[in-house]
Amino acid sequence: MFDELKTRMNKFWNSDKTLQETDPEFVELFSRFAYDEVLNEPGANHPDLDDETRAMAILATLIGCQGIDDYELMLPVAFESGVSGVQAKEIVYQAVAYLGFGRVLPFLKKTNEVLGAMNVALPLPAQGTVTPETRAEAGEKAQISIFGEHMRGFAQSGPEETRHINKWLADNCFGDYYTRGGLTVRQREMITLCFLAAQGGCEPQLTAHAGANLKVGNEKRLLIAVVSQCMPYIGYPRTLNAIRCINEAAKTAGE
Repeated sequence: MFDELKTRMNKFWNSDKTLQETDPEFVELFSRFAYDEVLNEPGANHPDLDDETRAMAILATLIGCQGIDDYELMLPVAFESGVSGVQAKEIVYQAVAYLGFGRVLPFLKKTNEVLGAMNVALPLPAQGTVTPETRAEAGEKAQISIFGEHMRGFAQSGPEETRHINKWLADNCFGDYYTRGGLTVRQREMITLCFLAAQGGCEPQLTAHAGANLKVGNEKRLLIAVVSQCMPYIGYPRTLNAIRCINEAAKTAGE
């Protein structure tokens, strides 16, 4: 999967110099670790973590940590690993709910540039399944199926001054995004975990979505493997925070 990434990462964008010329020792160090040791570590692998899933996790992680240059390197490799244009776009779209449009827009533009260079016709096939009239109900159904029956009526709950946020979570975050095609619910929860782990500072939400991952069938070992594969891109502190949140969620779930 990563055979050509070492070559790609050598390049300085908008420069005639390459990292191999300026930082050969670092290129060898990082490449050996990220593209060999991490990739082949048994504890950082899982039967469900194929190349396509690993690539989607890394794309989501790079969006979460704002790694736009590495995202540009990774996206063609992800396509070669089986990720479709629709899947890549859906990862970017869903990131808006967790990172905000201001941080996601550069990644949407970069994705379109890469697809355009590949002569992929845009826009891609539409993936929406709801209407303005049905999104709220569909969003609540998604919340219930992912988190449990206690989410029924969540949109109308909480203090009056912040109740609108709960409504938006139901109709926008889940109604607009989780109901779309292109990705399964398990994939959507997995990339959400990556968004949250990569940006840091949102451990309560990370723990909640670790629990949601467990509920939809992404077992603890898989989640640890996903986070481990993404460690070279986000560093040890956020990786360890994510694993702590996964362990907390698993303990609550009795795993």
